[in-house]
Amino acid sequence: MEFYTAAGKWRCTDVGSRVIVAIQFDQDDPSWYAGPPYAVVESVLDEYDQGGCSLDPKDFDVNEPR
Repeated sequence: MEFYTAAGKWRCTDVGSRVIVAIQFDQDDPSWYAGPPYAVVESVLDEYDQGGCSLDPKDFDVNEPR
């Protein structure tokens, strides 16, 4: 699943009971997102980080093609 934060677009790579592991889409080369393993850093978002996440890119003014 993909989601958005103020930092941009993310994709979940693992979902736990209290955390989400995700990669951020901030590279120009799409091959970096082929995985696992991924060429980009996987970040852990805990329950406090999840409050700043949304499925709607408009919540953060992220330009998303339609």
